[in-house]
Amino acid sequence: MNSPADRSIEMIGNRTQGERQRFEALCAPLKADLFRFLYWLCRDRSLAEDVMQETLLRAWRSFDALSDETAVRPWLMTIARRELARTFERKRLPLVDIDSALEADQGAFAVEDDHDVREMRRAIMQLDATHREPLVLQVMLGYSTEEIARHLEISLPAVLTRLHRARHALRKHMLGNTAGEGANE
Repeated sequence: MNSPADRSIEMIGNRTQGERQRFEALCAPLKADLFRFLYWLCRDRSLAEDVMQETLLRAWRSFDALSDETAVRPWLMTIARRELARTFERKRLPLVDIDSALEADQGAFAVEDDHDVREMRRAIMQLDATHREPLVLQVMLGYSTEEIARHLEISLPAVLTRLHRARHALRKHMLGNTAGEGANE
């Protein structure tokens, strides 16, 4: 695979071939998860690709700071989350007159998502951050509860509690208040 991210890594820095191979061996298997995570956060494919490239570049530059090779996934995800935040801090969107935009392209404001998917996204985004993050890490990225605990620097029982509460809140929201009250889990 010869993506722009791969090519930019080759050109940056004065690293040895062994360091480059070690970086690729550790980070390349996580690229799909990294992209899914970024896409889930920003819902824009090109922005997710750009941030993924910047994330890999930043990771490459600070690769010496990675002391525990078993922590590559949380390390990359943290870099990605911060890089996306930096992108939105710098980004200034141009203002457009809504009436002229509607006249120019009626289809531009059409929503393509299924109602249930939109409702689930809305419900997930309404969760408190302490419950949303472990849920996303588990469901979208396949983290184990132990990995989530290490990544968030909290205890395993705390992770399990947060996941339980997040699922309960989603179930309650999606099925309605009465359906979730009597259910045993």
